[in-house]
Amino acid sequence: MACPGVVDVWCCAADSVTAADATAPLAVAALIEWRDWIEDLAERFSALAPPSHSAESSSSVDPWHWERARTRLVTVVADRTRAESGWYGHCKQVLGWFLAYNGIDEERAREIVEGAVGGRFGSWIAPDAVVVDMVSSRFARTMDGNR
Repeated sequence: MACPGVVDVWCCAADSVTAADATAPLAVAALIEWRDWIEDLAERFSALAPPSHSAESSSSVDPWHWERARTRLVTVVADRTRAESGWYGHCKQVLGWFLAYNGIDEERAREIVEGAVGGRFGSWIAPDAVVVDMVSSRFARTMDGNR
């Protein structure tokens, strides 16, 4: 069973919960799959972080670092979710997590992500290169303090 999202083995209670002896191993497999995704993101965040990541220095970082990170993260989320229903919600979440990793407070991160992504992605539609480039540029400019 493959359902929209980054965890393939678990869909929803209606589709995934059956008898206890069948549901328990499925739940464990889903948690392992989720953990693998989170660990993958942690490695990506580390690799994509600007040279000196902190809230105080985020606006002085070369915008290229933010643009590259945004492009790679959107691409990996779209790929991992197969750009299925609502994939862009998790994409915005991942971008917010990346900003938090780099010392950006939650409210500012939400503004940055919404300003860059808001309304530019849709369900069941993988973003094309033009849209990814546009959103990446907006993300970088917003990180630089411009809108």
